[in-house]
Amino acid sequence: MNKEKRTEIFSRLRAANPNPTTELNYSTPFELLIAVILSAQATDVGVNKATDRLYPVANTPETILALGVDGLKEYIKTIGLFNSKAENVIKTCRILIEKHGSEVPDTREELEALPGVGRKTANVVLNTAFGQPAMAVDTHIFRVSNRTGIAPGKNVLEVEKRLVRLVPKEFLLDAHHWLILHGRYTCTARKPRCGACMIEDLCEFKQKRDYQ
Repeated sequence: MNKEKRTEIFSRLRAANPNPTTELNYSTPFELLIAVILSAQATDVGVNKATDRLYPVANTPETILALGVDGLKEYIKTIGLFNSKAENVIKTCRILIEKHGSEVPDTREELEALPGVGRKTANVVLNTAFGQPAMAVDTHIFRVSNRTGIAPGKNVLEVEKRLVRLVPKEFLLDAHHWLILHGRYTCTARKPRCGACMIEDLCEFKQKRDYQ
């Protein structure tokens, strides 16, 4: 795929959704961090249901730490892997208080040092909370990047690095939101909606005729 095609793809995605953002509910970098930690192997809808109950009660490192692991579990027990996530969130809150003045750090190294925070989580926080052109590659982005030909790669890190290098700079800040939403609602895993896709004529997916 050439630069002209990529530019046109992202121009269309931007025209349809000029201000994309995460579907996780949050109002501060800390709330976003906790929501993203909770979202591993869970849906945004499921996480939002839990945080909509949790955040009115506790939405700072101090107030969540005060709940303790067992107290936090009561709010997040509807989410998959809630036991380990509760442990990680409590440990993260303690580190934020002790090492970062209760603020969420804005570097990859410091974020990835927090329990429950991997590269993808760090990228979401860097991009969405701090406006850095990081690329959080989840299963949707990995699929769309490979299927369309935008940035094919054998693994998540390869796709991430190619996207950062190949997505035109004017689109880089919002690109991961557009790609996630496109993968979630149009370029779906089992039955992509090629006939209803706004970038179908630019896409290099060889089997798209099967999904008209």
